Formats: sequence, structure tokens, C-alpha cells
Amino acid sequence: MSWQPEIDELERRKAFAEEMGGEAGIKEQRRRGKLTVRERLDIAADPGTFQEIGGLAGAATYEGNDLTHVRPSNMIIGVGKFNGRRAVVTAGDFTVRGGASDASIGNKGGHAQQMALDWQLPFVRLLDATGGSVKTFEQIGRTYIPTNPVTPGVQDLLCRVPVVSAALGSVAGLPAVDACLAHFNVMVKGISQVFPGGPPVVKAALGIDVSKEDLGDERSQVFESGVIDNLANTEEEAFDMIKKFLSYLPDNVWQMPPRGPVDDDPERRDEYLLSAIPREKRRVYDCYKILDSVLDHASFFEITPHYGRSRVVGLGRVNGYPVGVMINNPKRLGGSTDVASGTKVIRFLQLCDTFHLPIVYLADEPGFMVGPEHQSQGILRAGAKLVLTTLRTRVPWISIIIRQLCGVAGQCHDRPTEMFKRVAWPSGHWGSMHIAGGVSAAYRRVIAESEDPEAKKAEIEAQLEALASPFRTAEAFNIEDIIDPRETRPMLAEFVEMAQPMLETQLGLNPTPYMP
Repeated sequence: MSWQPEIDELERRKAFAEEMGGEAGIKEQRRRGKLTVRERLDIAADPGTFQEIGGLAGAATYEGNDLTHVRPSNMIIGVGKFNGRRAVVTAGDFTVRGGASDASIGNKGGHAQQMALDWQLPFVRLLDATGGSVKTFEQIGRTYIPTNPVTPGVQDLLCRVPVVSAALGSVAGLPAVDACLAHFNVMVKGISQVFPGGPPVVKAALGIDVSKEDLGDERSQVFESGVIDNLANTEEEAFDMIKKFLSYLPDNVWQMPPRGPVDDDPERRDEYLLSAIPREKRRVYDCYKILDSVLDHASFFEITPHYGRSRVVGLGRVNGYPVGVMINNPKRLGGSTDVASGTKVIRFLQLCDTFHLPIVYLADEPGFMVGPEHQSQGILRAGAKLVLTTLRTRVPWISIIIRQLCGVAGQCHDRPTEMFKRVAWPSGHWGSMHIAGGVSAAYRRVIAESEDPEAKKAEIEAQLEALASPFRTAEAFNIEDIIDPRETRPMLAEFVEMAQPMLETQLGLNPTPYMP
């Protein structure tokens, strides 16, 4: 006798799983402009590579001993390939009870998380869930103390493998926190909202009527708070961002970042760089064009582009090798570091240090942003954290001073230990503070007692400006070298090549745990 009856039963149960939340639930998902969970998995992972785990888990209905239906779990887990590399995936199914925890079966999310940890594979969350529900109280016949068997393991996960979260609908409660417990996250314009509690919770707690869009769409989470790193226009674009982000990182901290295509001449010298920085100190320039000139062609992937915009951070390649890249953006706050950009940089430095990415910093730092508004936001404490985070990094770091470095924020280009290199373009200038503001403070009495205070101030400023030549700094060996800007890419290629053996000595866990 064969086991064909059981195989038939297996196929029947698989068919129940494929139904997801049923016709009504799927129709509502489409009305909201969202893909179903299984459509997402088909698109997110390389075609035909997703292998589901626990697909038979569900709430079964029997008549006697005869199975009549199985409502599938509202979370799908498995392993798929992303640009040919495997990752563990969890995906919430909003068509089944809105992804609420009272429709979950077992601890599938925890199983997937532990699998990523044990198998040392990247972890990808596709979030479309509302989290906890008071219906759980009715199911178990009591309330319960809020604990979570999954979240504690995230602290180990973040220190060992890349973790990515995509918010693909209304994401509330624990799933909203999961969106942040990641090295990179993304949401989709028009369909995604992220919040600790949705409009009904806000109404009950505060008596405020607010739409889910006003409460947690991209306006608040991407542009205002920086809770979500990147914004995609479509779900397909979000999946492309996930694949691109992962392509720069190793599968785990015990591996080197994968080298990409070597199809751009490392000796390329872009003539544009010779005039990229205007002689007039107050004129702005295009920082992205500079990145294009020194990195491999079209290799830059910006992270958190809409928040903390005075500093641009992202991943790129130099001669195929992945690197972490930073550059100040003079078109935003003059490039000064405020609380938002400082917070962004801290997370970024941790990412590079955790996954062995050399840091390339093209520095034009006027200093920490001043004024009452930034004081009230806590710029000093944010600055102190940035200083310590910089000092704690271990990966090879190269700073190219392209214009200015001032004050304590200017110090955050520097690290006195480990593999570090610092050079400057002829356009560079630096000091403890800007000469114009410093003269008014340091020479206040001299200026006030002169016959012509304005003329005296201008005279002193001119004297100090004459001392600001970068060549005088080089004479004192306070900087390694002044270079022709056109030599930047060849120098970077050599540095990153030399960094590879050093990175190999740093494989494994970082002494400083990653904090999201």
C-alpha cells in the first residue's frame, strides 16, 4: 500500500495555505493598493528560490475527525535568495486578522530569527501587521504580563548578521518596533504607516482623532523623525533596495564583505574635481557629483537620504570593494552637524564597524549647529555620542578634507588608533573655530578700543587668514599630505586594497554591540 492518500492530504492542506485570508481578505488587500504576502515573496526573493517553512501551520476546523478547513498562520517564514545569496525571511499576512498576534500560530517569527542566528544568514522582515490584540485575552481566558520570547534574541542577531525590515502596510505595536530593530529599513509611499499604536489607541488615550496617514506615514517617519531610513515609490522598488543594501554586506560578521564588479578604472582621474570646491568659501557645490567622481561608477547607495540631510551617508564601492561613505552637504545647514545628522552618522558608523566596511569620509565640517533651537534639542549630548562612536570604530578609515574642519564636530573625522589616513585638498582649511566669529570673541577689547573697530577687525581677520593656508599645516606635519583632488580615486583604491588584510584580522563580533 502506498502513501498516496497522505500525499493527497498534504496537497489539500497546502491549498488551504495558498488561500491566505480568503477571497474577502485578498480583495481588501488589493483595495488598499498592496500585494498579497505570497506575491511579495515571489517578487522579493529571486524567482523560484523561496522555500517555505511551517506552511502547514494554521488553525484547523474539524467535523468529528474530518478536516473541513485550515486558516493559515498570518506569518510566512522561509529561506530565499537575494541576488543569489540566501537569507531567512519572515512575512506578515494582513489578510489573516490584519496580521494580529491572536491569529499567529506557534512562535514562527522566533523560529525564523533563531534560524538566521544559528545558520548565520541575513534576516529580512516583510512587515504588514498590527501586533497585539485584545482578542487574545478572550482566547486564553485571562490577561498577561507583556513579555516577548523573540525580541531578546535580536540583540545577538544585530551583532552577527545583516537585518533588514520593510514596512509594507499599517505596522503597529511590536511589528513597528521590529521595523527599527534592523540595520536598514524602508517603507512604501502611499501604503505604509508605522506607529506604536494606531488611531483607535490614540483616540482612547488622548481623545484625538487622527488618520493613520497623518499619524505614521512617510511624512512623519521618513522626513521628520528618521525612524524609517528610505522611502520607495512601490513595493517592487522597496525589494530592490533590500537587495542592493544586502549586496554590500557579508552574510555574517565572520565573513568579508563581497567584492563587486571591477569595471571602473581605479586610476581614473576626473578633471571636474580640480574645480569642484569654489574658491568663495560661502558658495555651495554638488556633493553627489564629487562622490560620482571618486567611487566606482553608479555604485553609491544612499541611506536615510531625507533625514539629517546636512550629512550624506551610504554604501559604495572602490575598485569593487564595498566601503562606507560620508560627505557633508553644504546645501543643508551649510553642512553643519545637527542632532538629526549626528544620530544618522552614529548608526552608520556602527553598521560599517559591525560588518567590516572601510570608512571613506570626504569632510567639509563647519561644526556643530549652534543656536537656541539646536541647544534645546540636545546638540551637545548628541555631539558627545558622535565623538565616542568615532573613537570606538576599528575598521580602516580615510578622511579627505575637501574644504573645512572646525571645532569638536571637526574632530569627528579623526581616530588616533587603528588603520587611519588623513589628507587634504588645497581647498582645505581648519581650526578650533571660524576665524570671523573667533576674532570677535578673542580680540573684543582690542577691536572696541581701536579708533575704527570695523577696520581693526578686518585687519586682524586678514592676518589670521594668511596663516590658514593648508601648506603651513603640512609644514608642521599636522597632516599627512596635500593632494591634487584628481588623485583622490587612485589613492582611495590603494587604501581600500591595503585595508583588506586588516579587515580579515577583525572578522567576528565587534567589541561594541550594535545599537539601532
